[in-house]
Amino acid sequence: MPELKERPKPFLLPEFCKGCGRCISACAKHCIEFGKEINPQTGLVPVVIDLDHCNACGLCITACPEPYGLRETPVVLEFELEDPERLFGTRHSTAPEPVEIPAEILPLPASEPLVIKGNYASAIGAILAGCRHFFGYPITPSTEGAELMAKLLPLLDGVFVQAVSEVATVNHIYGTGGAGLPCMTFTSSPGFSLMLEGISYMIGSEVPGVFVNVMRGGPGLGNIAPEQADIKLGVRGLGHGNTHAIVLVPSTPQEMLDLTILAFDLTFKYRNPVVILSDGYLGQMTGKVTLPRTMKKPGIPTWAVYGDRNHRRNLITSIYLSETDLERHNEHLNEKYAQMAVEARSESYLCDDAEVVLIACNTPARAAKGAVQDLRHEGVKAGLFRPITLWPFPIDALLPLARKAKRLVVVEASAGQLEDEIRLALSRTDVRNVVPIEHVRRMGGMLPQQDDIVAKVQGSRPIAGEEKAAMRPEVHV
Repeated sequence: MPELKERPKPFLLPEFCKGCGRCISACAKHCIEFGKEINPQTGLVPVVIDLDHCNACGLCITACPEPYGLRETPVVLEFELEDPERLFGTRHSTAPEPVEIPAEILPLPASEPLVIKGNYASAIGAILAGCRHFFGYPITPSTEGAELMAKLLPLLDGVFVQAVSEVATVNHIYGTGGAGLPCMTFTSSPGFSLMLEGISYMIGSEVPGVFVNVMRGGPGLGNIAPEQADIKLGVRGLGHGNTHAIVLVPSTPQEMLDLTILAFDLTFKYRNPVVILSDGYLGQMTGKVTLPRTMKKPGIPTWAVYGDRNHRRNLITSIYLSETDLERHNEHLNEKYAQMAVEARSESYLCDDAEVVLIACNTPARAAKGAVQDLRHEGVKAGLFRPITLWPFPIDALLPLARKAKRLVVVEASAGQLEDEIRLALSRTDVRNVVPIEHVRRMGGMLPQQDDIVAKVQGSRPIAGEEKAAMRPEVHV
């Protein structure tokens, strides 16, 4: 008869114990209690173990959510800060390797078009994309999107949480996105500023989430009128570090719906947040919106920290204390950013023979389109180039137009933030003989008007072809 081995009793490493109490619930002999003293190395209160009545069943070790907080054999460690991946390693578990639960595409019945606000259209697009988790803090002019989600999500077994702040909001999204669940928020410029640190954490941890920023006038509290002054934040300022996200810029309520659906596809495709930059006018504007014929029932990706047995092995973190590890991680992120270049999108209107190319996005693109029509009636060969992504910027689509145009005119509701992106994108190409870039700008909640754009184009002398050939200016950012 084989000799029975004595089962080991648990050993607690207090430096790794958060005092969650799961081991207390698992212990049938009541050998474990909540502690009362703070561990000076962690600032947390670990549990206390009395092994006099312990039968070494091992249930407390299995219940411990902190790998190796409770161990089978005593270990003496010099506590030091380490990366979670190295500290915890691969948890010994009988759980299977995670398997993806694929999303399902479900048919929608045919319906008549809706006449709704842009904010409502975006909320409906999120629901059709499978979003059942919303977190947000009210802020004008974006609040209608949150209000509609508050009405609809409970009817769909979803979750709506009005967070205590925008900082709390982004952390709710971080946790829910980390669980592999589609989630989103609506916010406006000051609120978006508060979310940037959390967005940086999400990018570093490769966590999906959709952020709809309905831009308003600034800086500071500014006002609640429309502006495009968050372009620099969305494209160049998503928190600290090497951060980028796809930035979508709709110009109609229909695109508010369509691009929100696209945003959820892209955020999971690249495991990276996606930003939708709307503006205060577009969020409040009512327009005709046609619903798609399908909707999505989301699945669960293999990488998710979902909290079930099948995903117990997974870990999400943005901590890389080793310089070489962090550099390697940034190289991985840069490779992913390069892959996102294929997502660059734009639309051109009457640009095939255009000598004057207007460049605009969001609501100003609507005024620019009307100006193109007026100019065409006056015999001016004008066209509109409308970027639909600001990052990555659709420079490959703009270049052929810039090469043959006599004038480029940027129309925007900011102090040149869109123009800066155009100049930077052009400077990274091998094109140098680009005509000077002109602009029509309004700020503080004022939008460029159609008449202002027409007057700008008609009031300046076009550059003749031979003059253009003689000018070979460098493009300065």
